[in-house]
Amino acid sequence: MQAVAHARTVRIAPRKARLVVDLIRGKQVGEAFAILMNTNKDAVQPVQKVLRSAVANAEHNYEMNAENLYVKEAYVNEGPTLKRFRPRAQGRAFQILKRTSHITVVVAEK
Repeated sequence: MQAVAHARTVRIAPRKARLVVDLIRGKQVGEAFAILMNTNKDAVQPVQKVLRSAVANAEHNYEMNAENLYVKEAYVNEGPTLKRFRPRAQGRAFQILKRTSHITVVVAEK
């Protein structure tokens, strides 16, 4: 039995979010929260929120014990990219890509 949580169109680049998600994959839920609390990255907050949601889904929907849970899968996919333009010299414009992420966390019982 496993519980899943998703966060769609999170306004952080997938490359940056993957650095944080790689730290918690395969860990016990308590250990994963401890790692996230001591990691100094901007992507920690949305990843922590999704992990909390996955644990809550496991407890509420599937009646699993939170102390026996571990992070079975955690991955970040690329979401839609917001395209913006920055004015430059001599009437030119440079494109700015504001990337978004889809964060998914799956927890299961040991």
